[in-house]
Amino acid sequence: MGLWDKVKGEFIDIIEWLDDSRDTIVWRFPRYQNEIKMGAKLVVRESQVAVFVNEGQVADVFVPGTYTLQTQNMPILSTLKGWKYGFDSPWKAEVYYVNTRQFTDFKWGTQNPIMMRDAEFGMVRIRAFGAYSLRVVHPENLLKQLVGTDPQFRTEEVSEFLRQLIVGHLGPSLAAAQVPVLDLVSQQLLIGQKLAGVLTQELAEYGIQIPKFIIENISLPPEVEEALDKRTSMGVLGNLDQYSKFQAANAMEAAANNQGGAGEGFGLGLGMAAAQQVAQSLNRPTQPQQPGYPQQPQQGYPQQPGYPQQQPGYAPQAAPQSAPPAGPPPLPQQATWFAAINGAQAGPFDPNALAQQVQAGAISRSTLLWKNGMAAWTPAEQIPELAGIFNSVPPPLPPMG
Repeated sequence: MGLWDKVKGEFIDIIEWLDDSRDTIVWRFPRYQNEIKMGAKLVVRESQVAVFVNEGQVADVFVPGTYTLQTQNMPILSTLKGWKYGFDSPWKAEVYYVNTRQFTDFKWGTQNPIMMRDAEFGMVRIRAFGAYSLRVVHPENLLKQLVGTDPQFRTEEVSEFLRQLIVGHLGPSLAAAQVPVLDLVSQQLLIGQKLAGVLTQELAEYGIQIPKFIIENISLPPEVEEALDKRTSMGVLGNLDQYSKFQAANAMEAAANNQGGAGEGFGLGLGMAAAQQVAQSLNRPTQPQQPGYPQQPQQGYPQQPGYPQQQPGYAPQAAPQSAPPAGPPPLPQQATWFAAINGAQAGPFDPNALAQQVQAGAISRSTLLWKNGMAAWTPAEQIPELAGIFNSVPPPLPPMG
């Protein structure tokens, strides 16, 4: 500050604060060399409190109204006494404005999940978030404990401390409520009210009150929520058999509306199924005739008057024979063998591959072999159908003496 500020300091002050920041809790009135003169006018508006600090100590707290300050810093006397201090007055006075309205822009949330025991699900992890409001009820405590000499104390300077305090009390509050996880939604308001009281008591030494605490949401991990969704879906479906029939009926209707392509094939299948049902109904035995009704012939149509009777020797035409299949039948499948070579199972080998293994010396007469249908592994020389593949292989040499 320059000479003009020094000169202005000799006149009577009008001390007031118009807040346009919306996030300032405490604001110190700027004054040259912190000199508040005798007779200064102090204006305190609603939702404000002014704390007067004289010579380093809290002197008084002013509620809303207009006041005239009487201090040791008189306009002329301070200048006369300030010669030996270089025109700096030795009597310092400060005015701190404290905002007492509710600050409702505080948010909270759990960065890490909270473990809790549930009677139905066992150990579960939950997350929660919401909002709360803050209000200063004891300005002098706030100045002494948190603000100090900060000329502008904002909400961001205390929000992280409050969030950690809230999360620290959230877990014990949920555990003390002893409410199942599925019923927490119905108890959110009650738990929030209890937490507001606990936090207000915890912050009393700082002069802060928590009038409102809101739990906006309590959620489970995504995999647990997915399992709950499946369980809910099963409860909504009810009878799964009836639901499957309902789904099949919808599919039939959709296929019928699809003209061409898969819809025609599906319609053809439905027609064949309907024909089978008609055939089954025709093959059912006829009901016995009631007394008084003429008997109907069991075969063919009844003969009407004027139609010739069937001639002797007449036989009904036989059903046409099905055409023989075109081409030869498929070749029979060859047997496949498994061999125990060097203590491990090898194969499968068809007869040709098995003969190649014998020629290469990988399979000998004593090698254990097995194929589908055999009860156990058997040496190759004991299997009659394999005797021919060893004819061209000489026996082992006799021991040399």
